[in-house]
Amino acid sequence: MTLGEGGTPLLPAPRLSARLDLDIWLKCEGANPTGSFKDRGMTVALSKALEEGRRAVVCASTGNTAASAAAYAARAGLPALVLQPAGAVALGKLAQARALGARVLEVRGSFEQALAAARQLTERGTHVLVNSLNPYRLEGQKTAAFEILEELGAPPAVLALPYGGGGNTRAYVMGFEEAGAGLPRVVAVESSLRAETAASAIRISAPVHAPEVEEALERTAGLIAKVSDEALLEAWRALAQRRGSSASRPRQPGGPGSRTHSSRRVRGWSASSPGTGSRTPRPWSASRHRR
Repeated sequence: MTLGEGGTPLLPAPRLSARLDLDIWLKCEGANPTGSFKDRGMTVALSKALEEGRRAVVCASTGNTAASAAAYAARAGLPALVLQPAGAVALGKLAQARALGARVLEVRGSFEQALAAARQLTERGTHVLVNSLNPYRLEGQKTAAFEILEELGAPPAVLALPYGGGGNTRAYVMGFEEAGAGLPRVVAVESSLRAETAASAIRISAPVHAPEVEEALERTAGLIAKVSDEALLEAWRALAQRRGSSASRPRQPGGPGSRTHSSRRVRGWSASSPGTGSRTPRPWSASRHRR
């Protein structure tokens, strides 16, 4: 059960490379059907839901997961329920989910509370959870690592990823380990204002995969980079203006992660750009988040 996900371009970024004195490549996951990397895992999760005779799916989401779950559920002919934290969502992505037929309900509270409510539904046996706690999601998302290896012929020296719940970080490391060609050093980039960042896709105060991410970073000699919202927005603008590619505003941390953790040219610094610029259409003021 597929919508044609995967096979996204890995593009060189010569102007960014020159600016940061790094050899940067961008894995452009916004080329997936609903505009984010979530589609890689959702095709597997919904295929298995059909195989197992499930009748409905549920997810907690601030945007990307909602759109992806709605699209693949529609393709599978299953109803989809999206639980969104009040006031903490990407309106463009939720409009996409509604247009695809998903039922969207608002939960008063945080993303973690919305996820807890979704998990309660799965315990009743009425829905299957399609957040990244579903192991099939990670099995699909690890294919991005395979594609990077196919393009470069070897792992990049460093892989920069956004760090929200941590599922994608786990998936990439799983993919590189399964391929057996070596591991890149993984830099997981998070906002220093996790619980209130303007970056809605990574506005997750308690990452559900945190223990596994810590273990993965140990195995790759990696680290977690905390950056300000101002740095995230600066990197988003730089990507659009210097590469001609508008990544999902809250999900493209390669720039700040690169500047924070290297001052010399490194062969093959790969930054995953997990979504598109359409994710958060509303203007954002940096002054709102200054302390």
